[in-house]
Amino acid sequence: MVRLLVALVASAAALAPKAPQTHAPKLSRGEVLKTVFGSAAAAAAAGALPSFAVDDMSAVPEPEPYKFPTDWGITSDYYTDAQKVVAHMRLATSLDKGAPDMEKIALNTKKEMIDFVAFYRRFTNVSGKQSFSTLYTAINVLAGHYTSYGPKFPVPEKRRKRLYQEYAEIEKNIKKRR
Repeated sequence: MVRLLVALVASAAALAPKAPQTHAPKLSRGEVLKTVFGSAAAAAAAGALPSFAVDDMSAVPEPEPYKFPTDWGITSDYYTDAQKVVAHMRLATSLDKGAPDMEKIALNTKKEMIDFVAFYRRFTNVSGKQSFSTLYTAINVLAGHYTSYGPKFPVPEKRRKRLYQEYAEIEKNIKKRR
């Protein structure tokens, strides 16, 4: 009975609304360990624990600059077009909020994806390929994102991770001419 009561209180506490968090001042590992374990344990453990904070912002790499693509459109050569569409989709997927030309890249990529699918799905020798079916799935995911959220909203991390996996598989199949 006591366990049941404890479980109910714990679940109620977990579901209770949280107070808005304020930003606390940054503490070093040593200060946190002193607060939690006392000064002797903190001194012993401080050297043994890895550091997760980046004190020097120069160590954080700058995002790679990109060039606005100029090779939009399809050429009627499946493997060339598939590589180009995947490259443009990869660029559009990688952009974060506020990236320069994000909206233009997203709109051009969406148009190119639609043109690609509209042209190549008619051909049975192409539509049966592994690379095409995976690319078709990735196109649906990215086009659905742009339809739902618009071209100014970046791709969320979970969707981005899935798309990168699909891009890698597509590129592997294109190299093998599948």
